[in-house]
Amino acid sequence: MKGGTPPRARGHCFFAPSLCRRQEEGWGGVLFATSHKPRSAPGYASPCLQSLLSIKGCRMRKGMIRRACVTLLMMSSISAVAAEKRGFDVLHYTTTLDLDIAAGEVHGEQVVRFRAADAPLQQLVLDSGALVVASAQHNGRPLAFAQENGRLIINLAEPLQAGKESSVELKYQGKPAFGLEFAAARNEVYTIFSTSQWMPSIDAPDERATLELALRLPKELLATAVGDALPSRDLGGGRMEHRWHLRTPMPGYVYGFAAGPYRHVQQMHGKTRLNYYAVDRSQAELQQVFTATGGMLDFFADRAGLAYQGDYSQALVARTIGQEMAGLSVMSEAYGQRVLDDPSQLALMAHEAAHQWWGNRVTCAGWEHFWLNEGMANFMTAAWLQQSQGEAAYQTMVESWRTRVQALRAKGSDRALVYPDWNKPSADDRAVVYQKGAYVLHRLRQTLGEEVFWRGLREYTRANDGRSVVTADFQAAMETAAGHSLQPFFDDWVYATGGEL
Repeated sequence: MKGGTPPRARGHCFFAPSLCRRQEEGWGGVLFATSHKPRSAPGYASPCLQSLLSIKGCRMRKGMIRRACVTLLMMSSISAVAAEKRGFDVLHYTTTLDLDIAAGEVHGEQVVRFRAADAPLQQLVLDSGALVVASAQHNGRPLAFAQENGRLIINLAEPLQAGKESSVELKYQGKPAFGLEFAAARNEVYTIFSTSQWMPSIDAPDERATLELALRLPKELLATAVGDALPSRDLGGGRMEHRWHLRTPMPGYVYGFAAGPYRHVQQMHGKTRLNYYAVDRSQAELQQVFTATGGMLDFFADRAGLAYQGDYSQALVARTIGQEMAGLSVMSEAYGQRVLDDPSQLALMAHEAAHQWWGNRVTCAGWEHFWLNEGMANFMTAAWLQQSQGEAAYQTMVESWRTRVQALRAKGSDRALVYPDWNKPSADDRAVVYQKGAYVLHRLRQTLGEEVFWRGLREYTRANDGRSVVTADFQAAMETAAGHSLQPFFDDWVYATGGEL
């Protein structure tokens, strides 16, 4: 796609089959709309550059040509992220949504506060999916705007000087085909990726902003969302306004919420408040499904060298492959039932919890470095299973990764982990990111040994908390821990496809 938000795509199961019994709605290597990165997004490589950096051109194992290809690919992965500048930085969204579950409609009002970058800014360009914007204003003064290719282009009344802040007020409505799921039969609504389908925003992962979110819903519904809960307001007429404030800047794709006639369980784990929500589960069942949550958070915090921050909520919704958000994860009711049937089926839950560090707090700067989010979360899931369920659980996942990479190579579909572009990725591309990415981390762990590997991962995470990263950042941290260059390893396994299975 040349712009905007592409159609929804279903995921593919990237856990070991014994750990993820995928049903129709089951978890997989999730592909959300922003994975189909539009050409205007950060990190886009021209067709000419793509041909220069094609994996076929980097298959040589020896000599200067291979090294030159690897160097070119490394340079592209770094420079491409910085090449496309938006010209502004979104600082804060204030968003109010009036949700009609039966009609599948959303009406929104929003204030976007932003700052011009290093040059005067004349237009504010936001991703807006299929939303229909009714008005754009600044301090009550109408602004000219247009919508095309899934983007909202707002002409500012006068150029905003470099470094100066301003804001726009928007009113919009829509009936999203994806991104905002209305389960009318359950009187439930929840988000699944594609934030720009329910609020104009920036899809790219390198843009971080804070958020104030208000949801207007029938009084009988409970709601959970990203950020700290604020006091609700009675609107009269049987409706309530639920409010949250996300005070830590986060990428827009991890904004979200869930609302329905939920049963709710709250527990304390140390200083962390844990919340569990579901329609179909009893309170006792909710406690049983999510009993391992606190231990997961402790394990990941220890490996990251960063304590978990804030509350953590998990909701079982009508149907989803699973999604992490900032302090919130959603999984399906069917997945909850699988955990009740077999308490070892915790890989999906651990994967989404791992994203609270690797994906949310440390985020890939562009989708071409997506493996830093998903390969890392997959690997950390296996590491937690190793600690909680034993070595056999870890080795089962490792073998499934190795087998998938072997299959990719057999059909000629193996790719470098750093993509020159991430437009319309195939199931094999996603397998490279999720499964090969995790397998490469396992191989790096074997190469460096336990102490060096975990020290390097911890320093990488701590040094980049709240930042957007490229693969070179990870490599540098691991080399610092190792005390020597890891270029041959990264050349073979990350920037090309030469690693020996």
